Amino acid sequence: MICLFMVVDMLHATTIKIGKDQAVKTIKQGIEMAKAGDTVLVKAGLYKEGNIIVDKAITLLGEGRPTLDAEKKHEPLSVKSPHVTIKGFEIKNSGHSSINDIAGIKIYNTHHVKVIDNILIDNFFGIYSQNSKHLEILDNKIEAYGTAEQLIGNGIHGWKSDSLHIERNTVTGHRDGIYLEFVTHTHVLNTISEKNLRYGLHFMFSHDNSYVGNTFRANGAGVAVMYTKNVHMENNLFEENWGDASYGILLKDISDSQIINNKFDRNTTGIFMEGSNRIHIDNNNFIGNGWGIKIQASCMDNTFRDNNFMQNTFDVATNGTLTLNNFTQNYWDKYEGYDLDRDGIGDVPFRPVSLFSMLVERYPSVMLLFRSFMVTLFDRSEKLLPSLTPEGLKDEQPRMKSVKV
Repeated sequence: MICLFMVVDMLHATTIKIGKDQAVKTIKQGIEMAKAGDTVLVKAGLYKEGNIIVDKAITLLGEGRPTLDAEKKHEPLSVKSPHVTIKGFEIKNSGHSSINDIAGIKIYNTHHVKVIDNILIDNFFGIYSQNSKHLEILDNKIEAYGTAEQLIGNGIHGWKSDSLHIERNTVTGHRDGIYLEFVTHTHVLNTISEKNLRYGLHFMFSHDNSYVGNTFRANGAGVAVMYTKNVHMENNLFEENWGDASYGILLKDISDSQIINNKFDRNTTGIFMEGSNRIHIDNNNFIGNGWGIKIQASCMDNTFRDNNFMQNTFDVATNGTLTLNNFTQNYWDKYEGYDLDRDGIGDVPFRPVSLFSMLVERYPSVMLLFRSFMVTLFDRSEKLLPSLTPEGLKDEQPRMKSVKV
């Protein structure tokens, strides 16, 4: 019956215009006058109205990019109704709080909300979903100027939410560009997350999600994926994530997932894996990283197939001698074997873990000897008579030519 009344209201939807030259001067007054299905059309201008609460199923539409300025005191927009659309605004200067997660746009315990084509500048959190589902967050530019992690929130933040569609956003200058916790059935697509203080993307306990076509660039520590299963990551770019503890991706306690057709370019470590199992890592490019892959002995039943390892200082490193993972048909630019039958597969296995990389794992200071003649001699000797490097960690079928990714 409620849905029937809503449909009837929407059939009689009207547009309420807001602006200095209009009969209605404030957004709050327009929302108070509106009924379900109406559009509140806000003309260009500067609006300082404190906390604006959207508690009706309306479209809040900006014309000429009106600015909502919270003056560092308030939460600019709080959405507390289903079937709301927020489009076309510049939203800036939210309040900051270490107790309440104040956001430029915060969506509270609701569903079917669209946040489209907004510019959010210098807010504590950018767009925040709290216990909500079926949201669309599209084509937004979210920018902050954080100088310390504890002084800034995340660009797009999802907590205990389901079925979020996050696409074509740009996020910079926050703690984490995108942070998801207890978030399921969510897709992050074609989004750029760069120059954030900690992670470009950070998610925990967030199962059955996909991340496709995104760029994670120059973030403090790259991307962190923790305590999650059924993750699909495809056609993403992880680049220039440099630092002592920086990664393209950190995988911690991840299982039953796919990392396919991604590019890891100039990161301290392309992928760092700990306690992660049954992951297919296929058709990726690892180019110009310090370490292509660091895989801890706690990882099992992972498959690395048809990847390219080129111009990395170390292709693979590990902290143990027992390996229970499978490397097959990858291209290694350090491979010096031969292919007598010309089938494109090397006739001798390739061992991607060098003796020197094992020593660096145990004694980081020996990195000072990198490229010395003695190190080259040790690595050559180890390849001929393996003794310290893991016997089982080898590619039995290395490719002679790089794979097209």
